[in-house]
Amino acid sequence: MKLQSKVKFVSKDRNLFFATLRKRVDAYFAENNISKNANTEMVLKSVVLIACYVLPFVYLLSFQPTFPLSLLLWFIMGTGVAGIGMSVMHDANHGAYSKNKTVNFLMGHTLNLVGGSAFNWKLQHNILHHTYTNVVEMDEDIQDRLVLRFSPHTKVKFYHKLQWLYAFVFYGLLTLYWVIAKDFVQYFLFIKNGVNNNSDVENRKMLLKVIVMKVLYFFGVLVVPTLFFHIPFTEVLLGFLLMHFVAGIILTVVFQLAHTVEGTTHPRPDANGTIENDWAIHQMNTTVNFSRDNKFINWYVGGLNYQIEHHLFPRVCHVHYPAISHIVKETAEEYGIPYMENETFWQALRSHIATLRRFGKLPGINEAIA
Repeated sequence: MKLQSKVKFVSKDRNLFFATLRKRVDAYFAENNISKNANTEMVLKSVVLIACYVLPFVYLLSFQPTFPLSLLLWFIMGTGVAGIGMSVMHDANHGAYSKNKTVNFLMGHTLNLVGGSAFNWKLQHNILHHTYTNVVEMDEDIQDRLVLRFSPHTKVKFYHKLQWLYAFVFYGLLTLYWVIAKDFVQYFLFIKNGVNNNSDVENRKMLLKVIVMKVLYFFGVLVVPTLFFHIPFTEVLLGFLLMHFVAGIILTVVFQLAHTVEGTTHPRPDANGTIENDWAIHQMNTTVNFSRDNKFINWYVGGLNYQIEHHLFPRVCHVHYPAISHIVKETAEEYGIPYMENETFWQALRSHIATLRRFGKLPGINEAIA
């Protein structure tokens, strides 16, 4: 049985919340004659964030600055990697950047530019995470990772009690693991569990493409500076690790602040694979916004602080989320559905840390029964 077919959402009562909300959001775009896709602001932002990744590297190769300055450049590149991940490739791989599939394909493959695989990402994120948010059997984003526990339903280990302290060190390893191993692990996993339903020929071509892109990536960022520009390999390697640590911290924290915080639910399917809830209401119960009024965060994190709007309308470009959030909140209140948010980044971060502490001590359901 394919993984996706194991869990389904079934609402006992016909709920008009999402139908009403979609009509109101569609009306907002129609009445204001606004495209749901990227606008000038989005295009400029894309240019800036890609430049934050590319230009420091060009400067590094061209002028070969002192080691401290080169580390600063690698640091800036790390913020660029995170920015591309949150604000550029994310929208494009949801089909939200443009009506033109070619534009979405090209902008989505900025993920490959920073060492990842757009194909695998869409399977993990668009299918598993967006459909089955906080359902631990399905959502890879909240499954246990090494010494980290993100669900109240998995087995608690003695070291989880300290995860709220050491978690951020492991967060910094995310993108490094991603570019080295994650894409290959997911490639075979998604074929095995049926999430990837491509033919064998298509998958062999995809695997070859991933391998070639990885080789080009590592050759470009590690070999070229040393072989052709004679920059000491140790300096390049340290800068490379710093870039990924910065990107990993930013990306992981931002994503965790939406779902692994206080107030969210972690429902499990019954014996028949059914979650008795409307899918849209499930999204409202498992997702929290943060810092809606912070202009810099709104700009940099690509609307990921508006995760409620993003989960309900993933094909709407994130630059429109601040406007439609008022519609979502008012409609949710009208139907008696919670609209959860933390007003500031620091409130959200404290909530995440509190959740890590709680999950570090809270026994799993099977353990509690035993």
